[in-house]
Amino acid sequence: MLLATFKLCAGSSYRHVRNMKGLRHQAVLAIGQELNRMALGGPTPSGWINQVRRRSSLLGSRLEDTLYSDQELAYIQQGEEAMQKALGILSNQEGWKKENQQVRANGDKVLSKVVPDVGKVFRLEVVVDQPVERLYEELVEHMEAMGEWNPNVKEIKVLQKIGKDTVITHELAAESAGNLVGPRDFVSVRCAKRRGSTCVLAGMATHFGEMPEQKGVIRAEQGPTCMVLRPLDASPSKTKLTWLLSIDLKGWLPKTIINQVLSQTQVDFANHLRKRLESSPAPEARC
Repeated sequence: MLLATFKLCAGSSYRHVRNMKGLRHQAVLAIGQELNRMALGGPTPSGWINQVRRRSSLLGSRLEDTLYSDQELAYIQQGEEAMQKALGILSNQEGWKKENQQVRANGDKVLSKVVPDVGKVFRLEVVVDQPVERLYEELVEHMEAMGEWNPNVKEIKVLQKIGKDTVITHELAAESAGNLVGPRDFVSVRCAKRRGSTCVLAGMATHFGEMPEQKGVIRAEQGPTCMVLRPLDASPSKTKLTWLLSIDLKGWLPKTIINQVLSQTQVDFANHLRKRLESSPAPEARC
């Protein structure tokens, strides 16, 4: 319906182009309202997720003075849907079970459960002795440098940036220890939002015509995934990081290996992130 409305405006005069801008803005706002309605109809969220949803206008006023292409709008919408779906999964506290081998003395833990229409998802919960701004800088603004400090990632490249919040990325993952899982890559749409002191980074698999599948590498799929960064209540200079991981690795792999690899990937990520933050200079606060 949205694309059809836009096509009716194609080829019109300057007056019609301005009208098209208005129609797009109305349609985008309608999408945002519907996504919020759908998300709020689920289980009662915890306070910090509820705060994110209440204040998120999704596409909101940032599109008011900007005219995006149909494809760009589709990517923005997809990123917003990924965020809503991921937050919906995190907000449901029922059914989570600890991955026994991943309970750490420092309090880091990995939980998992099976979600209908999504599959098995993993939830990492850690506290990092750094402020939210520091993590946001490293995970969002310096995203392409992740391959320098996370051995599980060979490369992350931003293929396209859309507005201030949305990017299309290509990620090439390293082979797992013992070559249990061969080379995988991912093409994803990602969006980052801040609501108050909470930052939400979300994403899911997408199609990008300029990044076809590569020979010798299996194209896996993420999504919906989400990282939530918020100050620790008892110590605002520290950050509670919650990472929802949902991945279809494709190919033929036993479930036991998939579970082992994905849960270990989350624990490794927390350890490598801490080392990175401890060794690199503190950036300016931007989140």
